Amino acid sequence: MDILHFGALSDLPTWTVTAVTVATLLALLFVGAPLFVTASALIVACWTFGAPWWLWLSVFTPLTVLLVRPLRRMLLGDRILDVLRKGGFLPQISDTEREAIAAGTVWLDGELFSGKPSLAKLLAAEYPDLTADERDFLDGPVARVAAMTDDWQVYQQRDLPAEVWDYLKRERFFGLCIAKEYGGLGMSASANSAVVQRLASRSLPLAITVMVPNSLGPAELLSHYGTPEQKQRWLPALADGSQVPCFALTEPGAGSDAGAISATGTVFRAEDGRLMVRLSWNKRYITLAAVATVLGLACQLHDPENLLGKGPRPGITCALVPTDTQGVVLGRRHDPLGVPFYNCPTSGRDVVLPLDEAIIGGAAGAGRGWAMLMNCLAAGRGISLPATATGGAQLTARCVGAYAAVRQQFGLAIGRFEGIEEPLARIAGSTYVLEAARRYVNGALDEGHKPAVVTAIAKYATTELWRKVINDGMDVMGGAAISRGPRNLLANAYTGTPICITVEGANILTRTLMVFGQGAIRCHPYALKELEAIAQNDPVAFDRAFWPHLGHVLRNAVRATLLFATRGLLTWAPGRGAVRGYWRRLNWASAEFALLADVAMGALGGDLKRKEKLTGRYADWFAWMFLAAATLRRFEAEGRRHEDLPLVQWSLEHAFAEMQQARCGIHQNLRLPVLGGALGKVMGLFARLNPLGTGPNDRVGQRAARTLLQPGAQRDRITGNCFVPDDPASALGRLEHALVTCTAAEPVLKKLKDAVKLGRLPKARPAQLLDQAVEAGIVTAAEREQVQAAEAARAEAIAVDSFTLEEYLRSAAGPAPQPAADTAPATS
Repeated sequence: MDILHFGALSDLPTWTVTAVTVATLLALLFVGAPLFVTASALIVACWTFGAPWWLWLSVFTPLTVLLVRPLRRMLLGDRILDVLRKGGFLPQISDTEREAIAAGTVWLDGELFSGKPSLAKLLAAEYPDLTADERDFLDGPVARVAAMTDDWQVYQQRDLPAEVWDYLKRERFFGLCIAKEYGGLGMSASANSAVVQRLASRSLPLAITVMVPNSLGPAELLSHYGTPEQKQRWLPALADGSQVPCFALTEPGAGSDAGAISATGTVFRAEDGRLMVRLSWNKRYITLAAVATVLGLACQLHDPENLLGKGPRPGITCALVPTDTQGVVLGRRHDPLGVPFYNCPTSGRDVVLPLDEAIIGGAAGAGRGWAMLMNCLAAGRGISLPATATGGAQLTARCVGAYAAVRQQFGLAIGRFEGIEEPLARIAGSTYVLEAARRYVNGALDEGHKPAVVTAIAKYATTELWRKVINDGMDVMGGAAISRGPRNLLANAYTGTPICITVEGANILTRTLMVFGQGAIRCHPYALKELEAIAQNDPVAFDRAFWPHLGHVLRNAVRATLLFATRGLLTWAPGRGAVRGYWRRLNWASAEFALLADVAMGALGGDLKRKEKLTGRYADWFAWMFLAAATLRRFEAEGRRHEDLPLVQWSLEHAFAEMQQARCGIHQNLRLPVLGGALGKVMGLFARLNPLGTGPNDRVGQRAARTLLQPGAQRDRITGNCFVPDDPASALGRLEHALVTCTAAEPVLKKLKDAVKLGRLPKARPAQLLDQAVEAGIVTAAEREQVQAAEAARAEAIAVDSFTLEEYLRSAAGPAPQPAADTAPATS
């Protein structure tokens, strides 16, 4: 064996040679070097440093097995495949789940799931702005219809005014996503989202009425899958509002379990030889159904005579039904928390239509309905509800910030109290994150991506953040938030929030099943290939996926360990200044997440699907990694504004604290075969000793909160797409006027307070000292008028609505009452 000692450094001690070899292996695993490169480098290291024979044997033997594919398969691969197939490792996946997993594309979610994300890709992702035409539409028709809509009156009258409905149709609001060649506006995802966002900041019923025709439904399905004849018949009429669509999916027995759809369509041949379909259904929770003229329908298609050549049960199919067809039943409404948008049941019995007109895509579309729906949702989930959540958050931030600056107690604006600063910081930071996520996701959609897992994250995470924002806003405004009336900007939004949580996949389902349950298979670089190979008993495909997967796990184990030890310092970080550390931490979080995901999938196999509490924690970690990346991208895209650092720091510290909570929960509850929970307890201890994050400190929170308390460019940017009415007598207009007026009067009030401290004026409220201060030459007459105007604006801004007993009782059934405002002084 002397030939093995011919290396240039063969006199080194054995332990040194061993250490160098191991270090070489760890370094190669850390950087993710390919197997051939790793093998070559280890051989060179052993030769150069004169490795002893036993080290050669321990390195060369496994490398030979791994590099020689026939040998690898014969000794290991085929045996492992057989064990996995017979051991029930494969989770049971229904056809609808398989189509959902296959829907859409993988985007930056694949980077974060990999354990070695390309930070450069995360930073360089598209972050588009609106075109000039889109901006004109937002500042023109969108602003005008928002101004036309009085949210209080909408709730009192239980519908949008007729003139608003007419305006929406005339300006083609129902054709945002329809191509211009068919009379639509052909807007980008970013513009569609911005329209819904601004409308949501004015009125939730208005936003829902516009978003639904432009989300999952006939227009989008026809645009992607309709026949040329179907497109020509329906799209122009949908764009100009002469046809109003709805889409009927949910049933009493089929919510998240789409495979349980009981609506049926039966194919038969009419006497004239034409193929027909007979439809029957019983649907609920269908938005716009009561006023729809065309109904999209998801049904189970049956073809007992196999007239289409796809067997007797082609599967879920999407159909179009004119609502004036005999057998269609409409005309009833649900009452979703009193929010007055059309949400309705609908049924149909023996509704007969020509098959080529009824089935979207004609005969070729038969049985393809679920794939159509999943592909549309893969994009649509990232538009409407994240936009609604962001619009609501911007309204809350603007409204609550102004109120906290204007409202005083103990002679001080309540926004200066630390107890109020805490929720204000959460509102400001969350609003910054929401806009970052909205723009980030829509940038991907505009580039043609359909990242199903990312849009599920966007829907789940943004609506949950919105729920926390509105709760904080209600807490800060207190009695002014719970006293309903025209002056109240938050109560209707608060009431409607659970609707956003529930629709397009309830958040419980989205979190536990879509984000990680399906995301673990879809975003993982090898898992889906392995599952398909196991299901098909394909040893060649399994070999090509399993061994790279094993290397992937080893690499992430090394990366997670070294990044844990250095808190991410071993990685390159883009950008500069205060945010570089956050990029490094994100890299560390990704490596550890990917490792723990593989541990759970490998140890629990098919049982992981049923461990929804565990998959929910993985989903939280995954979602907050994405939100952190979106926040960092926004900061970079907007030119690294120094004044935004408090918002960025609060948002990212909060994000890493959320990841840490999920991390500890996984360690506490992940029970492995044989080891049980012992390993998790040990790792959980280390995780607590070296946390990913502990949350923003009070100083950062204070700076974040104060971004909402001062009028100016930064506050306007934080709430940049919130509709702010020009009318100073409107609810938000009063708050805006009071904020500007009271802020301008602060220097005068400070003069009065300083005079009291010096004994030049008696102790009293500043507003009560104005005349004495003028006489003493402390303030001028003009300054006295300025303070008086500010105090009047303050009193008007914090006033709440009240009703006579007759008005209050009449408001439920009769004309909307005209409430009176209370006259409490601003300093009460």
